[in-house]
Amino acid sequence: MITILTNEATQLIKGPTGQLELAIGEPLAEEREAWGVVCHPHPLYGGTMHNKVVTTLAKTFQGLGVPTVRFNFRGVMRSEGEYGHAEGELEDLLAVVSWLQQQHAKRELWLGGFSFGGYIAARAASQLQVKKLVTVAPPVRNFPMETITPIAHPWVLVQGERDDVVPPEEVLSWAESCNPKPIILRFPEAGHYFHGQLTELRNEIQTALMSVS
Repeated sequence: MITILTNEATQLIKGPTGQLELAIGEPLAEEREAWGVVCHPHPLYGGTMHNKVVTTLAKTFQGLGVPTVRFNFRGVMRSEGEYGHAEGELEDLLAVVSWLQQQHAKRELWLGGFSFGGYIAARAASQLQVKKLVTVAPPVRNFPMETITPIAHPWVLVQGERDDVVPPEEVLSWAESCNPKPIILRFPEAGHYFHGQLTELRNEIQTALMSVS
């Protein structure tokens, strides 16, 4: 199901392999000097920027006064190109951030990502000046999360404990081993897509983000 947020406008920008499709969302509270960029799940398994967890992350940032950009990785919907085996998708994210910084150089950068998008966001966070990072159900089994440079800025990791796509015990074990360690939010009854718990997901992440500078 496609989720369209009524406070967003779509736009096409130049990416590494052609145009990238963006959805730019307005803040829902007093605006902060920041931008939130959110990455979607795996392009080869139906992941798009309209995924419900992705739109929930966007609304989470917007609710804290942060305008957002969701975007489709190369080869998804109106974004041109073909799947880039994570390296290309990282290039896409960096291109979106570069485009934002050309227009809003002094704003903070908040990154978020769900599943495969969490891996891409975490990799970018090790290369960019990021103020806050949120990763939901990062794919620690299928992608080398352990090779990512330690993340020193405020970081919230969310995991459903009934996830049937990403093994929750592996995600939580990896998160506990990180130094510095993220804020870990466990959802005992949640599966991979947080069905029936998206409002709670939004509220819990907002509370965690407000607890760190």
